[in-house]
Amino acid sequence: MKLARGRILVLMLGVMAAGCARPGDRWVAASIDQEFVRVPAGSFRMGSPHDELGREEQEIQHEVVLSRPFYLAVTEVTQVQWGKVMGTNPSRFADCPDCPVEEVSAHQIEAFLGRVSELEGVGLRLPTEAEWEYACRAGTETVFGIGDEVDTDRANYDGHYPLAGQPVGEFREHTTPVASFPANPWGLFDMNGNVWEWTADQHCEYPAGQVTDPLGACATELRVIRGGSWVFGADSARCALRYTHRPQDVGSSLGFRLVREFTSEEEIE
Repeated sequence: MKLARGRILVLMLGVMAAGCARPGDRWVAASIDQEFVRVPAGSFRMGSPHDELGREEQEIQHEVVLSRPFYLAVTEVTQVQWGKVMGTNPSRFADCPDCPVEEVSAHQIEAFLGRVSELEGVGLRLPTEAEWEYACRAGTETVFGIGDEVDTDRANYDGHYPLAGQPVGEFREHTTPVASFPANPWGLFDMNGNVWEWTADQHCEYPAGQVTDPLGACATELRVIRGGSWVFGADSARCALRYTHRPQDVGSSLGFRLVREFTSEEEIE
């Protein structure tokens, strides 16, 4: 999707703030007109500290190393982009073409990924849970990646349910067009709120120690979704919050964004 000039400027400033703006930091999937930003390799503390508002016991803090950079779509996949590939629009809020596509299962997304990968000639996939949280945090250790506080002028969630001590806000009762709110420091939009985003991981317990390039795989049918949504409260939009659905499930607050891995011919340092 082509972003308005002002939104592109915000995106570029976010990338520059991350200290990694150079040729190869951006990529576009031409078949769906989707912009991607390079997310650098690095390490971070995944999970949440014990004193974080809304924290759940499963959010055990542990060190994660991501050994390779990757490209992450700057927005969630929209209804227009889905329609270009699949020829349908399953979304409940189908009168908003630039809103995220929703009512899509993880199984349906796999079919979409296969078709776009073939069109682009490169592999596209869902982010791992660790990649998603790393990108959401964007080098910060704050609750939301855009700060320790959030309001409904900066994210689409049910403002009737703020974090304790934070202001009540608007409940829009629907999704909003992608990139309607400020980007995080790495130029990524809607990492907090709008629709939940499917990840590649099954819902497994976190390890106690450091891990490298983790991918959750365990004896469960539940898949991890991240980021909160328009119909959940502010707590759902925390970077560390984990939620689940079965891969066959659909819903009006279930969407996704894309990852494109670096190829062997590209500079990955």
